[in-house]
Amino acid sequence: MTAAGCGSTQGEYNPPGANARIGSVLIRYAHIAEPPDGPWEPGDDAPLYMWLFNQGERPDRLLGAETTVARSVDIVTAEGSTRGPVEVPVGKPVELSKEQPHLLLRGLREQLRGGDYAWVTLRFQHAGEVALQVHAQLPTYVDEDVTKAPGLTSPSPGS
Repeated sequence: MTAAGCGSTQGEYNPPGANARIGSVLIRYAHIAEPPDGPWEPGDDAPLYMWLFNQGERPDRLLGAETTVARSVDIVTAEGSTRGPVEVPVGKPVELSKEQPHLLLRGLREQLRGGDYAWVTLRFQHAGEVALQVHAQLPTYVDEDVTKAPGLTSPSPGS
């Protein structure tokens, strides 16, 4: 006899990034972008991506964010220019990503490697504030010569 669900992963999905709820706003997949060529270094600006979904009866707005690991956190355009709050309409997902408005941790105060965590507090007009522990995305490949890990290799030049 076995207990139902013990040891089974059928039907489970663990999405990457931090997930939270504040008021009627769901926050999904919040993560600091993958460091491009090694860790994010002090002084670097690191993008923070996530999805927002408002289950309430009135629109909300992401007003800003703060963290102790960076000098400031700005809401920026896809091109990196500072912009105002992000509208979070009722019933429509809002993606904050590379090609969209997103958050930018400006002037990192410490090194962040893929897999490291940082606390970020998001502030919404109606829902209030929520603190999330977000991670820096793990690199999608690792140099086998450095890690000695079989099967994890850098892409070949030109790919």
